[in-house]
Amino acid sequence: MPSIAPADRAPAPNLLLPRGPRPGAHRVVVLALDGVYPFELGIPHRVMGSADGHYEVLTASVDGQPVRTDSDLTVTPGHGPEVLAGADTVVIPPYAISRASAAAPDPRALATLARVRPGTRLVSICTGAFLLAAAGLLDGRRATTHWALAADFQELFPRVEVDASVLFVDHGDVVTSAGAASRVDVCLHLVRQDHGSALANRVARCCVVPPYRDGGQAQYIERPLPPATRTGTGPTRDWALRRLELPLTLTELAAHAAMSTRTFARRFQEETGQSPGRWLTQQRLRRARHLLESSDLPVERVAHEVGFATATSLRRHLAAEAGVAPSTYRRTFRALSPAAVNVREASEPEG
Repeated sequence: MPSIAPADRAPAPNLLLPRGPRPGAHRVVVLALDGVYPFELGIPHRVMGSADGHYEVLTASVDGQPVRTDSDLTVTPGHGPEVLAGADTVVIPPYAISRASAAAPDPRALATLARVRPGTRLVSICTGAFLLAAAGLLDGRRATTHWALAADFQELFPRVEVDASVLFVDHGDVVTSAGAASRVDVCLHLVRQDHGSALANRVARCCVVPPYRDGGQAQYIERPLPPATRTGTGPTRDWALRRLELPLTLTELAAHAAMSTRTFARRFQEETGQSPGRWLTQQRLRRARHLLESSDLPVERVAHEVGFATATSLRRHLAAEAGVAPSTYRRTFRALSPAAVNVREASEPEG
């Protein structure tokens, strides 16, 4: 936290009042669309505007008029669409959409986006990717959005390769990112790409956020269980969920369902979209994540409680799904004291 300098000392720089843009600063224009989310709208200003004057961050609307947000307030951007023509980076924050508006966005938004000059870097967060896709700017590319919208996005824009498992995807000229806090990650990533890690770390410290989360780190996706019916493999899935701590085999599962292993595996795939082995792993991880969030059990005990043979196996599977180690996942979802974190880090090797 910035300190107050004694009267006999030169005052320290005020980290909460970032310096204005330098001459020739990289111009970032944030395009506020109808229904914009206020939190994400302000993040480029807060993060990139804290980068020692390297960026000039402006906000624009499609007509220069006030914009209704998704909350009970209206914002008045300082500029109209004409500023996009001089932008070095254009950011599309998330905005409230319906399926109809996602497939056919406001023509004024598309016309505003058409003002962007070739070579300008385009950045979207969450639903902002829908506008880029509708404009054809993501065709043939890998892109991401909020995991809960990925299926609709893929259906509406089949020419885009949707990857809902990552925080952001950077193609250099086009960057797409996931929901809410990933906006901080992608803005810090842009500062790091443009000006190096030292400046990005200073910005992160000023904003009191972690300095780095790899874009390939998984979004924390909620995976609801498919409904269990009283026919097919449903009763066996219920039975298995009550015995996840046991080393369940395909033969045991098929025997419980009174099917051959081949028939059971086929029916299971048809009903859940997954193989029995993959489904078991996901359910064990789902329970492990719950225990990591809600208990102080050591990682070794969590692994045993959910059916992984060793803590190493749990670490490997969690890293593959969420991109983090168990203790990192626990810190993300639990408010632990520094002392508790230090004790856990010392007692739980992440090898």
